Amino acid sequence: MNVIYINGVVYTVTQGVKEAFVVKDNRFIYVGSTEEALTYKQADSQIIDLDGKFVTAGFNDSHMHLLSTGCFSDTAKLDDAKSIDDLIDIGKKYIEDKGYEKGGWVLGFGWNQDLFDDEQVFPTRDDLDKISTERPVCFIRVCYHIFCCNSKGLELCGVDINTLQPDGGHIDMENGRVLGIFRDNATNIILSKIPNLSLEQTKEVLLTASKMCNSFGITSVQTDDLCESPDLHYSHVIRAFHELELEGKLSLRVSQQSRFYTIDDYKEFIQEGYKGRYNSNMFKIGPLKLIADGSLGARTALLNEPYNDEPDNIGIEVLSKDKLDEWVSFANENGMQVITHGIGDKAMYNIISSYEKVLDPNKPSLRYGIVHAQITDKNIINKLKELSIQVFVQSVFLDYDITIIENRIGKTRILDTYNYKKMLDIGINLANGSDSPVEPPDVMKGMQLAITRKSISYDSHEEFLINQGISIEEAIYSYTQAGAFASFEEDEKGSIEKGKLADFVVLDKNLLLANKNEIKDIKVLQTYLDGVLIYNSSS
Repeated sequence: MNVIYINGVVYTVTQGVKEAFVVKDNRFIYVGSTEEALTYKQADSQIIDLDGKFVTAGFNDSHMHLLSTGCFSDTAKLDDAKSIDDLIDIGKKYIEDKGYEKGGWVLGFGWNQDLFDDEQVFPTRDDLDKISTERPVCFIRVCYHIFCCNSKGLELCGVDINTLQPDGGHIDMENGRVLGIFRDNATNIILSKIPNLSLEQTKEVLLTASKMCNSFGITSVQTDDLCESPDLHYSHVIRAFHELELEGKLSLRVSQQSRFYTIDDYKEFIQEGYKGRYNSNMFKIGPLKLIADGSLGARTALLNEPYNDEPDNIGIEVLSKDKLDEWVSFANENGMQVITHGIGDKAMYNIISSYEKVLDPNKPSLRYGIVHAQITDKNIINKLKELSIQVFVQSVFLDYDITIIENRIGKTRILDTYNYKKMLDIGINLANGSDSPVEPPDVMKGMQLAITRKSISYDSHEEFLINQGISIEEAIYSYTQAGAFASFEEDEKGSIEKGKLADFVVLDKNLLLANKNEIKDIKVLQTYLDGVLIYNSSS
């Protein structure tokens, strides 16, 4: 049986606007006019009149953390906190509402000190002790690069003034006392003490996060999930995804951006044959994922010059240049794509240097990439082009970053940051995403920010480098075909074309004609995967 969709505004992404398409056996078999589409009618065909609704390819979030997104849906929500006192109140109420037994970890996610009305400081052990002294409490900054822990948590983690500082991280200490603030790789100390999810719990939270993504029109994700805990073996997470696929429960196409705690784990992964073992159109092993630095909001992004608002700080080198070279070299020897988290300019120089040592222009491209690529300069952008390095950006970050960027790095350095238009114009593949749970995977919001360069949540701020705003067509491409290219799947998905997988989304307004300041308000009516309805706003 085939299904014939007629009388729509069908933006194909690659072939302009059509009005109809036909789906059979999970693929598009025709895209074009209503008249021609109806010639495919058979006795058992289903005809769906789109009645002028806007349709485009299913959205692809090119970088997120699906497992963390699901996990944090059941923790204390801290994103609305306007002070340390708010964090304390939220924590107390969370314990009261959840009825926690003595001894269980109390977790919260999403606080941001820049949004505090009073002093913009990180919460300390003393603050979190006001929530509980009997239960370990860990509150995680929205960027996931800062964990704050109470005294009971420090006790369980075995952290005191004599604890050695970890490579690529930092435990804040002052006046001979641990403050309870853990930065970047130091957060692994806490993660190793938080109980792991069972296999069934892992599957459950993955499904919860998947359904949320579907509600935003997302049909594909490229997700970093293998390092949820230092004590949780990567095979556990891979098994959860594989079982969901076998059970027919996956409602997203998943490319796993594979991150590991040690290079020995990665070598074991390669030796065990995981790289080529899973490669269906529902679940596949994607690139090696590395992390070179921290975040801008936490002032741990690695910069060439000190922070404008913290002159004695250049950030944290999470992965040293030698170790970065070692990881990249081993991946290259094994024919595996590499993508690396790089936010600060110094981190990106380190990444590019490692890539340049192994990339061979005479060999097929492994499509290496940099995730985030926020604090760039002209040399970095030119090198991205020269080496065919793609970028995995999160335009939704502009909502908040616009409010802090000048304070963080000064007026001069901001001119070459978040240069999306320049990257596109010189041919760099720019795949968009959310980094969820850092930001919700809200595609419409991300598109509006990419186009307008004006904060949505903070109305007092003006447009930021509006000459770097992109068109609506470019924004759609960044969430569809560019994401498919990033994972070597551009021939299978990312546009509405004959022969491609029938993933598409129906919106309540014509995205191409929308007021650029109202794109965020456009609703996803329906989301289809393999031509099957997986989300319906009316149900």
